[in-house]
Amino acid sequence: MYPDEFDYYEATTIEEAIDLLEDNAMEETELLAGGHSLLPAMKTGLSSPDVLIDIGEVDALHGVAVDDETLEIGAMNRYSDVLGSEDAREHAPALTAAIERVGDRQVRNRGTIGGNLAHADPASDLPGAALVSDATLVVQGPDGERSIPADEFYYGMYATDLGPAEILTKIEVPSAADAVGTYAKKPSPSSGYAMVGVAALLTVDDGTVESARIGANGAMDHGVRLDPVEEALVGESLDEETIATAAGHATDELDTALMMDDLQASGEFRAQLLEVYTERALEAAVDRAAAPAAAD
Repeated sequence: MYPDEFDYYEATTIEEAIDLLEDNAMEETELLAGGHSLLPAMKTGLSSPDVLIDIGEVDALHGVAVDDETLEIGAMNRYSDVLGSEDAREHAPALTAAIERVGDRQVRNRGTIGGNLAHADPASDLPGAALVSDATLVVQGPDGERSIPADEFYYGMYATDLGPAEILTKIEVPSAADAVGTYAKKPSPSSGYAMVGVAALLTVDDGTVESARIGANGAMDHGVRLDPVEEALVGESLDEETIATAAGHATDELDTALMMDDLQASGEFRAQLLEVYTERALEAAVDRAAAPAAAD
């Protein structure tokens, strides 16, 4: 199928993109990043914008760097750019673990981290990892720049705190170089999106969990932290019994009646998957925590 006609603009600076958003405020306008969500929606008629603003060539939206123990990732970095950065792998292990599971190589070579986070698809792989990474999403609009913690960015399915003329410019992640990050998901057999995905970020000292951040996507209409799982882990040995007990608390503070329920899986099945994939994410953390010792 072919999309409806639209006007196309290519911005070269953040300010130009914001001006274009303001100038076309009365039209249905979309930003074009990697295009993996938008273009299929346009071809199937689910989305029919009057105006597309391409921000792919805005230099200020690219780059990965560490600044004073904070990893800064430009929103237009492709997944493969982030995975190719040693800084990103060292300082954001949970986020890079989730990015490794996004789509396939072709998707990772084109899709963008900012596009993923701003689109707010509940089945995408990054919201849970952004939450556990304590990420801050930096946005810029007509009134200047503001920083939004990941746990305040998402309102629900495809709904975020982004204003109509604001652009996500970069993602800031405090260094977690001393932590172990993992991600486990049950992919949809038709799309590869997460029916349920669980990200974990743990600091482990001599086999004991000192801190734990566990997040999930695909289960609810936006990414969520699994606080009861975290509480069951801290201060405990990261062993089989602790992991099983902690994973059993995965749904404790979630309203299971509001879990995603669609053709892929019922809410009841997703609740079961959430426990299973929490356990798998934690088991992967055991393997990663042991890897340096094995290498020595």
